[in-house]
Amino acid sequence: MISINKRHHRKSHTDLVDANLKIATYNVNGINGRLEILLRWLKEDKPDVVCLQELKSMSFPEKEIGRAGYGAAWHGQKSWNGVAILARGAEPLITRRGLPGELDDQQSRYIEAAIDGMLIGCLYLPNGNPAPGPKFDYKLRWFERLQRYAADILELDVPALLVGDFNVMPTTLDVYKPERWADDALFRPEVRKAYADLIKEGWTDAVRHLHPEERIYTFWKYWRNSFERDAGLRIDHFLLSPAVEPWLRSASVRRRPRSWPHTSDHAPVMIELDVPQR
Repeated sequence: MISINKRHHRKSHTDLVDANLKIATYNVNGINGRLEILLRWLKEDKPDVVCLQELKSMSFPEKEIGRAGYGAAWHGQKSWNGVAILARGAEPLITRRGLPGELDDQQSRYIEAAIDGMLIGCLYLPNGNPAPGPKFDYKLRWFERLQRYAADILELDVPALLVGDFNVMPTTLDVYKPERWADDALFRPEVRKAYADLIKEGWTDAVRHLHPEERIYTFWKYWRNSFERDAGLRIDHFLLSPAVEPWLRSASVRRRPRSWPHTSDHAPVMIELDVPQR
């Protein structure tokens, strides 16, 4: 059952009345190996809520994250996948671990929490390569499960966000040299259609909503100076429910951490919301 009860928060509800709220997503590509990078970025940008993907660990640096000022909820897996939600000065109230619809799915790809009256789902959608094949079939099934569950969330009519690494470039504007990606599982028509169908149900792509014609990337491969040449992909997304969309103030890719040594191949992405008095 989904709940947005706020009793477990360290800070009071009035702390966020008419407030600017910064929510970020970051595929850290191994949280323990890149903890120093994550902590450095948290100190610089001070996001209020962070959705993390690719923890690649059953263990989580709860003490270090706590010393940085964040409560955390996580869903880990040895060597692969893993998702987490951080909240500055608050404890996320977990409402779900794992996406419904496939009981034998053991991959840690979805976690959901209530924070300051909003329902936030952090997800790491399967890559799906090579395509076609079993991994691509799993990706499409996972997308179908997400679509069904996302429809359930919309029926609740509460402020909600689906945030994370969707492993899909929605349009040709979201990929450097799209002709090179035609057969890739991140760009195949079936995947792009699944993402478009989510949008049609009533979700808003925050970055594209504010920057409809701009080439914006969130991921760059490590090889061939992809970041320096800005040869990237936009695969990290924020989907906002109708209740949240009017609050959207800004959306930006925080490119600086991607330039640091030993960093993730993703950059953090952050939106700002003007949260009204509730």
